[in-house]
Amino acid sequence: MSNDRNKEFLNFLMERLKIEREKFDRTGVYAYTQRLLAYNSNKIEGSTLTEEQTASLFDNGTLPKSDDYYRAKDVEEMNGHFLMFNKMLDTLDEPLTQELIKQFHYELKSGVFEDRANGYAIGDYKKRPNMIGMYQTVKPENVEEEITILLRWYLEQEVNLNSLAKFHARYESIHPFQDGNGRTGRLILFRECLKNGIVPVVIEDANRNEYLEALKEYREEKQLEKCVKLFEKEQRFYWEKCKYFMQQGQKGKSNRS
Repeated sequence: MSNDRNKEFLNFLMERLKIEREKFDRTGVYAYTQRLLAYNSNKIEGSTLTEEQTASLFDNGTLPKSDDYYRAKDVEEMNGHFLMFNKMLDTLDEPLTQELIKQFHYELKSGVFEDRANGYAIGDYKKRPNMIGMYQTVKPENVEEEITILLRWYLEQEVNLNSLAKFHARYESIHPFQDGNGRTGRLILFRECLKNGIVPVVIEDANRNEYLEALKEYREEKQLEKCVKLFEKEQRFYWEKCKYFMQQGQKGKSNRS
C-alpha cells in the first residue's frame, strides 16, 4: 500500500472507530473490528464460539438458537474482550503504562467466574508461576520490574513494525498475567499500530501455528523475521477487509455532494 493510501486508510479508520464507538454503531468498521479481533484472539486461546455467535453477542448480547455446545467462560471472555477494546479506544490518547495494561486485563477478565473462583489476580500481575508449554516465564515477583524495563525500552524506540514485533514477543515471553496474556498483548499491538499511524495487525486464528512459531523463534533465538513477516501479512488481511467500509463511506460522501 502506498504512503498516501496508507494515510487515507488510517485517517478513515481512526475517525470511524471513534464516531461509531460513541454511537455504538453495529453496522460499520467499529463493529466489524470488534467482532474480528474478539473472535480471532479468543479462538487462538481455545474459545469454542463461532463467528456467528461472536457477532450475535456483540450485536444484541445473546447467542443464536443452536444445538452447538459452548462454554460459559467463552461467553464471559468474549464480552470482556468487547469491553477491553472499548477501553483501548477510550484511552488512545494516553501513554502506554503498566496501569493501563492492567486496566485492559481487568476489562477482559473481571466478569469471568472461573478465573475468580481459581483465585486468579484480575487487573493485576500473576501471583503464581505459569508456563508457555514447556517454557518457563518470568516469576511473579519479577514481573513488574521486567515490564518496567520493557516499557522503558519501547518508549525510546522509533515505533515501526520491527519494534512492535519485538515488544509483542518480549511481552508474551514475560507472560505478566495468570491468564489473558495473548489477548491483552494482541490488543496492545492493535492499539500501538493505530496510535502511531501504522496499519493495525489482527492475528487470524487461521495463522495460529505460524504465530506461535514466530513467538517461539524469538524466545529461543531472539529472531523476529517470522514475526514481522506474519504481521505484514495480517496488515494486508485487515486492510482488505476494511476496504468495503471505506468504499461505502466514499459513496455516501459522493451522494451528499
